[in-house]
Order: sequence, then C-alpha cells, then structure tokens
Amino acid sequence: MEALLEPEIRASFVNCTKGEARRLNLPRDLTEQPWSDLDYLGWRDPQAPARGYLVAEHGGRLCGVVLRAPQAGTARRSSMCSLCLTVRSGGVSLMVAPRAGRGAQQGHSVGTYMCADLTCSLVVRGKAATSGPVVHETLTTEQRVARLTSNLDEFLARVLRPA
Repeated sequence: MEALLEPEIRASFVNCTKGEARRLNLPRDLTEQPWSDLDYLGWRDPQAPARGYLVAEHGGRLCGVVLRAPQAGTARRSSMCSLCLTVRSGGVSLMVAPRAGRGAQQGHSVGTYMCADLTCSLVVRGKAATSGPVVHETLTTEQRVARLTSNLDEFLARVLRPA
C-alpha cells in the first residue's frame, strides 16, 4: 500500500458523514506505518475502544469504513479471522460496519469476524505475533496476501452494496 495522508484518509470514508470523518481520531503514528507491508490501514480508536477504522483500495479508489466492535471483556476463546483466516485466542472480534449511503440511514449493516487489532496484513506476512493454535498452511506468503485482499474486497463490496 502507498503511504496515505490525512486528507486522503478522511475523504475516503463511505459509511459516515463528512463531519464524522473530520472528527475521527487518526493513528498518531501515521508516518511510521509499515506501508510496504500493509494491504489496508486499520486501527482502533484509543479514545473510543469500540470503534475501528479500515481504509483500503477498492475498485480503483480509496474506501474507508467505520467499524463497531464489542466492548472489552469479551470471551477469550479461539476464533478465526474472516479476512486473513488466522486463528487467534481472544484476538478476533465481530466487526460491524454500517452500509454506505441510504442503507446506513435505514440502519442496515454488515459484519464479519476480524483480527481485533486490525493487523491482518502483518499477520499473513509473519510480522505480527498471534496467540492461539497454530494452523500449518502450505500457502506461500504471496498466496496468503492474495487471499486476504480478496476477502477484504468482498467485505468492502458488501458495505457498498445497496441495501
């Protein structure tokens, strides 16, 4: 992923108002992100732990999505992330995104299980530690990255699909 600037990130959000996008908390270490290892920029809001954000390229343009997650204190059982297909103990949460456009106004949303820290890009490259059972895969890193981006595209398409 190419390095992103604050105005690009804020303008990319498709499932919140422009005012909400202006007020959301960006990562403090934006310039220090490992951009060459990221397939998307994902972060949790330190001031609102139940909120997360994800920005990725989709359909040739940036697509930012606001996510809601359960409050801390959820079960510590092993679960699988639907994006990177990694099993983690207590590190996977159901992330829910309001649909873009009219669907959000009607209260429609889509959800999927994701790595709670939104570090799938680093996990598939072996650059982030995970806890839980280790599942041996025969896929190469490039194949795991391709699977991650395909699953991410499918999720973003569901957010953008008219309700």
